[in-house]
Amino acid sequence: MTEEIRSQFAIASSLIDSSRVSTFLISILLIVYGSFRSLNLEQEAKEKQNQSGKDGKPVAENIQTLDGIQALCLPLGASISLLVMFFFFDSMQLLFAICTAVIASVALAFLLLPMCQYLCRPCFGTGKISFGFCGRFTSAELLAFALSVSIVCVWTLTGHWLLMDAMGMGLCVAFIAFVRLPSLKVSTLLLAGLLVYDVFWVFFSNYIFNANVMVKVATRSADNPVKFLAQRLRLSNANHEKLSLPGKLVFPSSSQRGNFSMLGLGDIVMPGLLLCFVLRYDAFKKANLIQASAGVPPPLTHLSKITYFHCSLIGYFLGLLTATVSSEFFKAAQPALLYLVPFTLLPLLTMAYLKGDLRRMWSEPFANQKLSRDQDV
Repeated sequence: MTEEIRSQFAIASSLIDSSRVSTFLISILLIVYGSFRSLNLEQEAKEKQNQSGKDGKPVAENIQTLDGIQALCLPLGASISLLVMFFFFDSMQLLFAICTAVIASVALAFLLLPMCQYLCRPCFGTGKISFGFCGRFTSAELLAFALSVSIVCVWTLTGHWLLMDAMGMGLCVAFIAFVRLPSLKVSTLLLAGLLVYDVFWVFFSNYIFNANVMVKVATRSADNPVKFLAQRLRLSNANHEKLSLPGKLVFPSSSQRGNFSMLGLGDIVMPGLLLCFVLRYDAFKKANLIQASAGVPPPLTHLSKITYFHCSLIGYFLGLLTATVSSEFFKAAQPALLYLVPFTLLPLLTMAYLKGDLRRMWSEPFANQKLSRDQDV
């Protein structure tokens, strides 16, 4: 009985550890922020379309919308990438590190852009500076890019986990903002496929490859590109840290020195795409209802007070909590999507059915239809 109490106490104390709390807060904030950035991009595209007087559906620049085939192929592509990194990491680690640094620089600049716009607008306005064939950029965009490149350079020199997390956050927000799911059908196909992918590579890869492929790839460190350059220049005394690539967020434990709480970026981005989709649908439906009601907000019911976004966000939190408890109970790595997908997708499907939106969200959620004033938001 005493051992059982100690075990329960250990699990409870691990849940309130600073590393776990940081993981929960940051992952939820990234999903919320990325979703609203995506919604803002869509609204800006709509405003530009209204100003130009063009008809048709507004499409923001650089947005990639997944279709059903792409959703089904994405887990397969992820599996191939995982195997390439598992078998050829040692020979390709320099390429992985350089590609990661370049992509993370752009993503981190996108993350920092609103802050830079807030700082630069009073002093420099919104005018653009021409750089010839490279294009025209605002002072805020230049500042954001300079800061992101500086952070990536310092990370390359030090390998510090905090800078790696900053790069990972930028990747999460950029992916959620620029990749969109067009319907609930595509969302279900994508998340179901990724659930199978996550479960297989965490639980069953050991039986085929004699190693947990997912965990091994996630925890491997790459040689520092600066070290490679130093060797080329024959600077034998140069010593540089290995780089843990930003495919995950890590937070150090305050109670157990040397221990980290880790969450893969895919466990944030993939559910985040679903939450971004329902946030856009909430905004689209609310705008249509207000327009149908001649500018007067429709009456609220008990069910309409809870939006699809709130429902899915609560489900994500509960799924992440369940995954954390499971990892502490079994003392082994757990496929987070095994818990996150059911906890986000099933309540959403149930709520859509109760509100009468399931058929519409499943196929063509953003098609203009006549809505009654009394329909739930």
